[in-house]
Amino acid sequence: MKALAEENMAKVLAAESEVPKAIAQAFREGNLGIMDYYHMKNIQADTEMKTSISKTGLPPKTPL
Repeated sequence: MKALAEENMAKVLAAESEVPKAIAQAFREGNLGIMDYYHMKNIQADTEMKTSISKTGLPPKTPL
């Protein structure tokens, strides 16, 4: 089970590394404007903030 989780995590990391390339290509092709980009980054920052706030009341995780 742990091997499957690690394999899936590797796939996620590989996919995440493609995101900046896709954004750059969308800029070049005109499919993404600067205001769209700033709006996307604002949503990401807001989501990260809400996630960090929601974790403040949780007890720390114990290692397996």
